[in-house]
Amino acid sequence: MRYFITLSYDGTSYHGWQIQPNGNSVQQTLQECLSTLLRKDIEVVGAGRTDAGVHARMMVAHFDYHPDEGTTLDCRQLAYRLNKILPQDIAVQKVEQVADDMHARFSAKRRTYHYYVHTAKSPFLRQYSWMVHGKVDFTLMNKAALTLPEYRDFTSFSKVSTDTKTNDCTIFEAHWDEIEPGSWRFTISANRFLRNMVRAIVGTLMEVGRGKISVDDFRKVIELKDRCSAGESVPGKALFLTDIRY
Repeated sequence: MRYFITLSYDGTSYHGWQIQPNGNSVQQTLQECLSTLLRKDIEVVGAGRTDAGVHARMMVAHFDYHPDEGTTLDCRQLAYRLNKILPQDIAVQKVEQVADDMHARFSAKRRTYHYYVHTAKSPFLRQYSWMVHGKVDFTLMNKAALTLPEYRDFTSFSKVSTDTKTNDCTIFEAHWDEIEPGSWRFTISANRFLRNMVRAIVGTLMEVGRGKISVDDFRKVIELKDRCSAGESVPGKALFLTDIRY
């Protein structure tokens, strides 16, 4: 039987979602707690692989488990017990049984990320938002962001030497919104994301906002399909996986 876990986490203390040989990960932490409670070795598969320091307001993972004959898995009780033993920076919202052919990663149709920036020093935003210095034109950045859904190949924003078979993605929306004076949020939704893609896109959009490249230049960056042509990746602490649709 297959089960989905919906969870959230603060990624500050983790080397990303995926299990690492020499670092603490969210996947490993969840897997160990689940195996302890179910008294079996459980493998957890996530909907994506957030990088080190990146957070998730919504992550979905699946695991396979077959209760002993004559018993059933109490999903609500399992979620409660997981929250009792998981660290404070990981929280489970629900556990639910799904069809056996459902896959946390490959069945997902749409994922949404948010990236937060602020333009004035704030002691309350420093851990979950990136402070940008100098004048930034968010109107121009929005014009550049709106071109993203026109393209499919995002090699220019992908980490090199990955194991992906294609760098094609379908972007449904990409835009900046001022959520309060001096505080901005970038929203991007797609069917899939490449490694480091959102942070590289934001870094390149910042070059537009600072007047280093034009909107047309931003298009050329995409069309070159060359990571070296794009801007630097921005810090992971301000990036949140916020929604996954199936």
